[in-house]
Amino acid sequence: MFRKILIANRGEIACRVIDTAHKLGIRCVAVYSEADANARHVRMADEAYLLGPAPSKDSYLRSDKIIAIAKQSGAEAIHPGYGFLSENESFAKACEEAGVVFIGPPVGAITAMGSKSAAKEIMAKAGVPLVPGYHGDDQSDDLLKAESARIGYPQLLKAAYGGGGKGMRVVWKQQEFTDALASARREAKAGFGNDKMLIERYLTKPRHIEIQVFADSHGNAVYLAERDCSIQRRHQKVIEEAPAPNFSSAQRQAMGEAAVKAAKAIDYRGAGTVEFLFDEDGSFYFMEMNTRLQVEHPVTEMITGQDLVKWQLLVAAGETLPLAQDDIQLDGHAIEVRVYAEDPDNDFLPQTGKLTYLRQPEANRHVRVDTGVVENDEVSPFYDPMIAKLIVWDESRDRAIARMLRALDDYRIAGVTTNLSFLTSLTEHPAFKAAELDTNFINKHQQSLFAPANKENNQALVLAALYILQQQKAPQTSCNSFSPWQFSHGWRMNETPTVDIALQHGEHKTLLKVQQLQQHYVIDVAGQQLCCTAELNGDELSAVLGDHRTKVRVSRYADTFNGDTISVFIKHQRYDFIYQTEVATEVESGDHAGSLTAPMNGTIVAVMAKAGSTVNAGDTLVIMEAMKMEYSIKAPKNGVVNEVFYAAGDLVKDGAELVDFSPEEA
Repeated sequence: MFRKILIANRGEIACRVIDTAHKLGIRCVAVYSEADANARHVRMADEAYLLGPAPSKDSYLRSDKIIAIAKQSGAEAIHPGYGFLSENESFAKACEEAGVVFIGPPVGAITAMGSKSAAKEIMAKAGVPLVPGYHGDDQSDDLLKAESARIGYPQLLKAAYGGGGKGMRVVWKQQEFTDALASARREAKAGFGNDKMLIERYLTKPRHIEIQVFADSHGNAVYLAERDCSIQRRHQKVIEEAPAPNFSSAQRQAMGEAAVKAAKAIDYRGAGTVEFLFDEDGSFYFMEMNTRLQVEHPVTEMITGQDLVKWQLLVAAGETLPLAQDDIQLDGHAIEVRVYAEDPDNDFLPQTGKLTYLRQPEANRHVRVDTGVVENDEVSPFYDPMIAKLIVWDESRDRAIARMLRALDDYRIAGVTTNLSFLTSLTEHPAFKAAELDTNFINKHQQSLFAPANKENNQALVLAALYILQQQKAPQTSCNSFSPWQFSHGWRMNETPTVDIALQHGEHKTLLKVQQLQQHYVIDVAGQQLCCTAELNGDELSAVLGDHRTKVRVSRYADTFNGDTISVFIKHQRYDFIYQTEVATEVESGDHAGSLTAPMNGTIVAVMAKAGSTVNAGDTLVIMEAMKMEYSIKAPKNGVVNEVFYAAGDLVKDGAELVDFSPEEA
């Protein structure tokens, strides 16, 4: 077995590989970009080396530098994870030439499966069933039109060297073919540098079922059951489960044996996935083979009890497969969802920003979280915005679904928009529970899956107010100088019988009037009065609202002193409120003494102070605007304005020094 390996990847897969390697006593070398200097995989590894700037082409795709680091560090092998260089034949060959083991298939196998059209020719010769289509080298317009007419409609145009849904077009009738071909070619050329196309008959209600295969260098090859990956958007998987529902043992055996036949046809070694389209009539067709470990491999691990990364390491080290085909047993049902920083209500637009609050479901026998981030990490614009994979297991599919729904409720993230609520909508959808699956599931159920969210929630509004009230009562131990609870002036929320709390949810602002009467509060919201009590324990708020007792989690992100974000988590929904405080910033001691800084990115609206002017505590010095709201930067004490660094209309960044201020000496 290897003593030291290098992981040529980042994020959750790098952490996943390190975890298994450490269990086997293998030391791990991490590589990282400048954007990932403090990433979780870097902290987990035994040693780490900087690759270069944040863009992938300057870091994680630098095969020459990765191999040089492997040699320098004494790593005997390189695990590529998935993505980046994992299916790059040139990288695999360079590893071989450098005397470093590539933990993956032979170069020839990667080459054979690298072209979808070439792969289909190999599979046809091996007797693996294919969807009727054309996969030839002649790419003339006339021939492609003739083949299109022969195959019939609907059909799928697909980039021969593509992936991820790029260079794909569904053609429903002959009149659409010419425009669809031109469009798919342009996209394929731009995305992959090659516009070769293949044509296949388009199955209207197929399921996407894939087989996990493994082969060693001693002639052994097995399949470890199947995964159903039919729930997709833009040809990218959203939910994966194993075993596939409504899939017989006979179908499993037939598809599994076809997958092993495919692996043997290219002298495969290591972990691979053979993907099939499964039609309504029970027939199945080879789609492609991924010559790497798949993102969704944990569901296979959960139902087989096997560690597939361990299998990879054993095979790469020259050992035989741990189990023969007859020894592989299946137990229960597993489901995986991919937690992304994205906005499902805005065409799944990727999101970036800091994970200001992160609470994962508790890991146990039934629940697993594979992640590469911790609280306060940044979701970078440079890489895939996947935050984690959430995997559950139970004895049956129905019980696994119930486990998943509870785990999703327990997954709480603030700071960026995520797809957690959308994943819940998918998992609890009646058609998903009934296993009415096909690759068009999301489009088919678009209306119910994307039903308008409840934009206003008075319960969440009241809970946010109670959280603020309880937090004010609690002893403040935070050393954040921008926290309103750190200010030393005389303002206190509960010194008067009635307090106004202004909260903004989206574009809507609400003013809540609060009275404290002995041990309870009376809160006036939307003209109605509600008697409440509350208790805060960390981030858990227990409250009684009238005759309703509830318990929720709440987070507060206080990187500004004029507009904190209060996030209330009610089941899988998150409600964000901006809480405004009319307080001034304190002058800090040390290097930053005498400076007043911008609490966030924004625009200077007005400058009220002049250099050399004397001001009193509370005087407004600068007014800035951010998130369509104005914020006043005020003098913390009596003193003198030495210099103002910005003018009206200037854009400023969070933390920028706005005013140089000297407080009056005591």
